[in-house]
Amino acid sequence: MPFAIYVLGLAVFAQGTSEFMLSGLVEAMAADLDVSVSAIGSLTSAFAIGMIVGAPAVAMLSLRWPRRRALLAFLVVFVLAHVAGALTSSFEVLFGTRVIAALSNAGFLAVGLATATAMAGPQAKGRATSVLLSGITLACIAGVPLGAVVSQAWGWRSAFWAVVILSTPAVIAILWSVPVAPVDPNAPSARHELRVLRSPRLIVTLVLGALVNGATFCSFTYLAPVITTVTGLSTGWVPVTLALFGIGSFVGVNTGGRGADTRTGKVLVFGGVALLAGWLLFAVTAGNPALALILVFVQGALSFGVGSALIAQALYAAAGAPTMAGGFATGAMNVGAAAGPAVGGLALSAGHGYRSPLVVSALLVAAALLSAGAARATGTTDTKVRGPV
Repeated sequence: MPFAIYVLGLAVFAQGTSEFMLSGLVEAMAADLDVSVSAIGSLTSAFAIGMIVGAPAVAMLSLRWPRRRALLAFLVVFVLAHVAGALTSSFEVLFGTRVIAALSNAGFLAVGLATATAMAGPQAKGRATSVLLSGITLACIAGVPLGAVVSQAWGWRSAFWAVVILSTPAVIAILWSVPVAPVDPNAPSARHELRVLRSPRLIVTLVLGALVNGATFCSFTYLAPVITTVTGLSTGWVPVTLALFGIGSFVGVNTGGRGADTRTGKVLVFGGVALLAGWLLFAVTAGNPALALILVFVQGALSFGVGSALIAQALYAAAGAPTMAGGFATGAMNVGAAAGPAVGGLALSAGHGYRSPLVVSALLVAAALLSAGAARATGTTDTKVRGPV
């Protein structure tokens, strides 16, 4: 893999840290800004909505930009949004900076996926995708806990400054390592890319990605109460549990991404069935501490392994629309990330207990498998999974 792809992964690590870090800062931010905890929680929703809407929209706006210029523009705006967020004492301004940060994050990820896969070559889209997504998994493992520690020592604003510090080397490294390439006058137009995106195979892949990612974040969001309430472990085990899930996701995203280039069908079919079985087994055995901890790691690996393979599959399915495909893949994954916890929350509100999000995750994966099978069986779509074409 070219060095520049790892540089893009570093930027994605900083952006992933920003996306998830608010979970450890909610109470401190609410007290400092004199707003409710739920108001601070809306910042997470604002970021998710910005990612969903912004990924395809901003990707379309950047189609005629040189990729290095687009990457630098998105990353600089992302940094400036965090500087403004760290300095403001207004909740309304902070809300606006989160939306702007999400839009720039979405644009960077869409263009970054297109840049990385182009630099890696037509036979290694999965490997290139796995490097970028590794930045997100590393944010779960190290970035978010580090943000919590920094905020406890120096206040919540220091976590925003930490994201600025993490992002700055990536700006310099992109200037140094990403090659300057003018816009190809023969590059596909926005209208052409949008026509490519009407491919039934791509639409099915995006739906599967949203369902699988919804299952992932449904259970991940409520993992702490599952471990403390159902498994019976102390709160001290929560960071360990989250780290296990993060380590598993790092293993899975690299394994799944590489497998997507050569063994796409096996990764998606066997990985999907194993993921379904794992969520069901977790729901049944969540009261056993040893099995619960093992399954946290296994499900993290399977979830991100299948998820990264689906993103790679989307890029293969829309080779004629690389930037917009990355934008729509990012949007689909964030639809799942927003919808999964909401559906899990409905199950909890209905009084079904903390095992219910695990069951909901299993149902979402089952829906993905049934959707893929139905699309393949009807013969109306080219849903046969494949790698390089």
